[in-house]
Amino acid sequence: MKARVKWIESVAFLGESGSGHGVVIDGPPESGGRNLGPRPMELLLLGVGSCSAFDVVHILKKGRHPVTDCEVRVEAERADTVPKVFTKIHLHFVVTGTGLSEAAVERAVSLSAEKYCSASIMLGKAAEVSHSFEVVDPGDRD
Repeated sequence: MKARVKWIESVAFLGESGSGHGVVIDGPPESGGRNLGPRPMELLLLGVGSCSAFDVVHILKKGRHPVTDCEVRVEAERADTVPKVFTKIHLHFVVTGTGLSEAAVERAVSLSAEKYCSASIMLGKAAEVSHSFEVVDPGDRD
């Protein structure tokens, strides 16, 4: 796996993945950025959230569970001093499906957290990573 990061200007960079996809990465205005894209540490959170969501959806679909939507809300805390590493990361899954069982979602989240999500498992070696979930049945809405 490879990636390329090219400096554009000031504190803005163009990231290109090995699969050929690009993303503009920029710093905050107080560091000379123009807010052209996400910050590098935000990309880490997007990566762990999407890696985990990929697993959960894949596991549920493979088990033929009626999943129709999955959202992961990722929150993190960082150290106060440099390097401002993540100290805590929490992933909260909101999984939707008519008749979708809590047990199936709990199993999928656990498998992702403990076995499949490379990003979550890797970050868990440096930060406290936790997971929670809720199941939404669209037929139960008022």
